[in-house]
Amino acid sequence: MDKTVGIIGLGIMGGAIARNLVERGWRVVGFDTDAARCAELAKAGVTIAGDVAQVARDAPIIMTSLPTPGAVEDVAQGIAGSGQSPRIVIELSTLSIADKLRFEAILKKTGHIALDCPLSGTGAQAKVRDLIVYASGDSDAIAQCKDLFSDFSKQSADLGRYGNGSRMKFVANHLVAIHNVATAEAMVLAERAGLDPKMVVDMVGPGAGGSRMFQMRAPMMVEGVYEPATMKVSIWKKDMAVIAEFADDVGCVTPLFTLTQPVYAQAMAMGLGEQDTASVFEVLKKTIVTTPKSAEHDPK
Repeated sequence: MDKTVGIIGLGIMGGAIARNLVERGWRVVGFDTDAARCAELAKAGVTIAGDVAQVARDAPIIMTSLPTPGAVEDVAQGIAGSGQSPRIVIELSTLSIADKLRFEAILKKTGHIALDCPLSGTGAQAKVRDLIVYASGDSDAIAQCKDLFSDFSKQSADLGRYGNGSRMKFVANHLVAIHNVATAEAMVLAERAGLDPKMVVDMVGPGAGGSRMFQMRAPMMVEGVYEPATMKVSIWKKDMAVIAEFADDVGCVTPLFTLTQPVYAQAMAMGLGEQDTASVFEVLKKTIVTTPKSAEHDPK
């Protein structure tokens, strides 16, 4: 098997995946428009390409991890116009179904096989291969990528028709949005109750009320330190808009998810866009107002 893979987009997620693959014997050909990211990954053993076309030339399998639909479309056009024989192109980003279908259509015109494979997990989880790959599209191509997936994730699955990977990711992120705000609310409650916040993390996290988001983000809330971000609020807001659109398209009411949206919007308004989404704790600390006991009605 040719253990050469291309990665276009060497940000938090793509960079972590690239490092893991290099460690497991892959020749990783990477490209990013950010020269600093390229320099950093070059030190980690990634072969830096000059452009998208060079990645397409050197790698039979290409993964894309990009921040915007426009960037994803530009990369698809770059691969399609590279003149290379058919490549498997794995799209890892969280995008709308329409954007994913546009990506597939551009590549299909020149014989390339697009796979829709968003990831469940944060940048911090990516560092330790604690990711799940929601693969969808051509089953033979997904089977060819099984060893690749296993070298940067803990689990992957073939979810069937192209687009099902994104549909699964939307369901997962719907829960992440809720659990993250629920964690912040619980930690504010604990703080107001006078509990030792570190003890709350230690005791609540492993219990019935814990969640992966609680275990990951409650410690950040205790420290009040939200950098480096495993998921920036600004990027998360984009993902939430995609989920809201998806829920509307399938005719599903999501009251809890909808209630979290103003919390993330307020985080942006407070200038926390570049901070980790755990920073919603700061929003709730300022907005949750309790009634002092002295003001309570005396039943006597």
